[in-house]
Amino acid sequence: MKMKDLKKKISEKIKSSGFDVLGFAKPIVEEKTKKQYLDFLNKNHHGEMRWLERHFEKKINPKKVWDKVKSIIVIGYNYSPEKNPLIVNREKNVANISVYAQNQDYHDVIKKKLRKIQFWLEEKYKVESKVFVDTSPILEKYFAQKANLGWQGKHTNLVSKSYGSWLFLSEIFLSIEIKNDLEENSNCGTCNECQEICPTDALFDAYKIDARKCISYLTIEYKGPIPLGLRKKIGNKVYGCDDCLSICPWNKFSKRTNEPAFLSQDNKKNFAFFLRFDNKKFKEYFANSPIKRIGWLRFLRNIIIATGNSKNKNIENELYKYLYHENPIIRGSCIWSLNQILDKKRIEQIKKEVLKKEKNRYVLFELSMIN
Repeated sequence: MKMKDLKKKISEKIKSSGFDVLGFAKPIVEEKTKKQYLDFLNKNHHGEMRWLERHFEKKINPKKVWDKVKSIIVIGYNYSPEKNPLIVNREKNVANISVYAQNQDYHDVIKKKLRKIQFWLEEKYKVESKVFVDTSPILEKYFAQKANLGWQGKHTNLVSKSYGSWLFLSEIFLSIEIKNDLEENSNCGTCNECQEICPTDALFDAYKIDARKCISYLTIEYKGPIPLGLRKKIGNKVYGCDDCLSICPWNKFSKRTNEPAFLSQDNKKNFAFFLRFDNKKFKEYFANSPIKRIGWLRFLRNIIIATGNSKNKNIENELYKYLYHENPIIRGSCIWSLNQILDKKRIEQIKKEVLKKEKNRYVLFELSMIN
């Protein structure tokens, strides 16, 4: 079979599997991109995501991920929400969860579809392949632009003319060479709305991000206490942040996803709902969600910080029990949160009470910040 015919057959198979867009790219990373990525790491803009350092060589050379790769298929799956996520920012008592995590885990949904395509390639055309969904050391957005799916916007995420900022990316590595598609050009122009809306100024320059300030990083990847100077800027966000994605003007061309597994369940919960959880309840509730990956303690830390930002005095009793939690980060976060919602007299009472028992230096620091 001729290459162009095989390319057409593969494309048709992927589209018929439910995916929205795809393109083909060569498994080569340009020197300019390698240098930019190394600069990102050298400046420690990746924070505690040390696997990015460990996997550097694989990131810049797909053949070190799989030595047989000759072509990369980059696939996009629309997960565009029905309503603009920015609306939820105003609902101070609602636990604000990123759009991509409001239903089933996209890793599982997409991987199942890719496995079937992989089996089809082997059975029908004797073509070896490897499939990847987000968690592997691949420069996904770089190859997505090379494959004409869109371009890396000033928020460093992919932007599509047809789907805005709402595309899940995945890849199929092929053991055969297929003609690559033409690279998409950047279409951000003079727009910098994504930079302006970032609550923490993580997008410090066009096409550059300091992950250490990013709310998605802080609420998902970062394990320590949320930095004091950033806590109020997090607002009601408890898992991820969609602000820079949501504001993009190209979203006006996007249409709501057709994949039921990606549609929001629209079950907005207040902070008290989650503060009544324990580890078992967390695992049960988020069993099919990507949120399960961060674990109960990190999620609880996020809930507690967001609760403080709600200024809701009626939630004191739900917070109070965490003053004596076994984890010091939870105790320290709780002290900060109570300090945001209680009057001075009550918080001073709590401070005196906790000081009688508390020995942890970090928690004592949080207590010292009460004024």
